[in-house]
Amino acid sequence: MEPLFEVVVFLAIATLGAALARKLGLLAPILLVVVGLALSFVPGFPQVRLDPDLVLVGILPPLLYVAALETSVPAFRLNLRPILLLAVGLVIFTAFAVGLVVHLLLPAVPFAVCLALGAVVAPPDAVAATAVARRIGLPRRVVTILEGESLINDATALVLLRVATMATIGTSVGVGDVAWEVLVATGGGIVMGLLGVVVFGFLHKRITDPLLDNAVSLIVPFAVVFAAEEIHASGVVAVVVTGLGIGHKMPLLMSAASRLQIGAFWRLVRFLLEGLVFLLVGLQLREVVHDLDEPLGFLAAITGAVLVTVFLTRFAWLFPATYLARLVPRVRQRDPAPLAKFPVVIGWAGMRGVVTLAAALALPLTLAQDRPYPRQLFIWLAFAVIVATLVGQGATLPAVARRLKLPPDDPVQDALSAAGVQQQASRAARERLDELAESAPTAVVERLRRVSQERTNVAWERLGGSERETPSQAYGRLRQEMIDAEREVFRAARDSGRIPEEVLVRAYRDLDLEESLLRREEES
Repeated sequence: MEPLFEVVVFLAIATLGAALARKLGLLAPILLVVVGLALSFVPGFPQVRLDPDLVLVGILPPLLYVAALETSVPAFRLNLRPILLLAVGLVIFTAFAVGLVVHLLLPAVPFAVCLALGAVVAPPDAVAATAVARRIGLPRRVVTILEGESLINDATALVLLRVATMATIGTSVGVGDVAWEVLVATGGGIVMGLLGVVVFGFLHKRITDPLLDNAVSLIVPFAVVFAAEEIHASGVVAVVVTGLGIGHKMPLLMSAASRLQIGAFWRLVRFLLEGLVFLLVGLQLREVVHDLDEPLGFLAAITGAVLVTVFLTRFAWLFPATYLARLVPRVRQRDPAPLAKFPVVIGWAGMRGVVTLAAALALPLTLAQDRPYPRQLFIWLAFAVIVATLVGQGATLPAVARRLKLPPDDPVQDALSAAGVQQQASRAARERLDELAESAPTAVVERLRRVSQERTNVAWERLGGSERETPSQAYGRLRQEMIDAEREVFRAARDSGRIPEEVLVRAYRDLDLEESLLRREEES
């Protein structure tokens, strides 16, 4: 019972921390890491040593899957060049830069294991990027690039870590070996991901029960990861490809009831796992510093050197990658050079997270011929990078974004586009209604025509500004009061025994669905 009790305690703290962060206007990931750091030194508080396999196979896949489900495939494809430059090029550049710096400060340690540390700290975390970037209202394209980078860069880092680890334990690694590892990991991951789209897309399309659809959706990321790992391919790539494919085809694969239920389910899973992950990262502090025996001065120097290298390499890569590509006329014509403030914000958003810590804990215990190396120091360096980037950069990212005054997405243009498409959709709906009008009473047909016209009107009303209440807003306000009155009547009837509980549940479900639609229209 004790492990279960600890899980419940951690989830409760993560939930309370998220609620407190919303109350104080803070970012929940930052607050939860700080809470974890503080709790790690509270006497008697449960301590958890993260298992790398649990993180990489049990926690990361569902988080990557839900992020991929919500990622726009057209936007991802449109920004593929900057995403790959960051997810592949920057990870390799950072890994080698950190490896070189650490090797210069620890010349007795082979470069291969220093490179392994570089691969550990190189990739910004998918959870951190998604959790922070969306919450502070960054422009849509910046969010797409950051999320796309974080979806892929773990695969690059883990492949590089695998190659470097093979060299550290004495395995001969040549150019051919590296190429083969990359081919198997990336190519195999893509193949397994596409296979996941085919198999689970087939299942989703034929399942009509929303509960079964939800259960299958929960199985998908784990099944894809296990299948990819079985052939030594990248489970990260496989999950991302499957998530992108299923998410893109979801309107054709699932019923409306399934999509609503799956959306609510994954929002809950992401909320709980994100909170748990950031809390557990902070709780590792006591375990990480327990076996450190390096002199304090040297520890501070090497930690500072690694932090500066991680920070500077991102900017040193970003600006040339952003502007040198525009020297090619074709690229410049298709995608003009952005203002310098955009790469600055993307550079500042390089938060590391739980994957970095899990990869550090997976470093080999000894080198070839059982030679020791400062493994605990390397774990500390990875932990320091996580805390410094997540707390330091993550906490200041909103202020940096505000100071740079990034031009936001144009809400008027969004509303105009939505209204135009809604008008086309309503026209198509009325044309279909005209084809079927003879099969229904005239009053029903006229009512449906009014509903279609009202949806078009609501879309165009959003272009009118917010100075006064629109007809749709007045409708929502009054209808909400009516719904509350209806609920009270049904509740009183249940309490007095005039209707059974089942009738109340059905009535409340219908009213809840209508209220959720009203709230969605208010927020949009």
